[in-house]
Amino acid sequence: MQTGECFCGEVKYQINGPLIDPLSCHCSRCRKAFSSQSSNYARIAAEDFQWISGEGKLTSYVSKQGFGLLFCGTCGSTLCGTFDGVIHGITLGCLNGEPELDEIHHIFVDSKASWEVMPANVTTFSTGRQPADRRE
Repeated sequence: MQTGECFCGEVKYQINGPLIDPLSCHCSRCRKAFSSQSSNYARIAAEDFQWISGEGKLTSYVSKQGFGLLFCGTCGSTLCGTFDGVIHGITLGCLNGEPELDEIHHIFVDSKASWEVMPANVTTFSTGRQPADRRE
């Protein structure tokens, strides 16, 4: 079991299953959405996710394509991603403790910010990975 929470601690959750396919996305949309050089997240099975406290404090943004983000309405921490209203992934930065993760793949590195320096010895992809490349 993994737990996570926002910066102010008002919103807390737990995950009763594995973190799947951890990624660091460097596209311009993720840079804007996460106010950072990249987004760092892992997919989860929706049935493995449960809010512990503060669900009423959440606010959301949903794109025209149905992708969305849930974040704390008090401190602004981005907690998870949704698609058509279903939670499909969590941000790695809000996890408590040190989660056991497979290698984090860096995607869309061809569109990374000019000021970002990629670390040595990481797996990178110029764009996103093809479905055949994904591990289930």
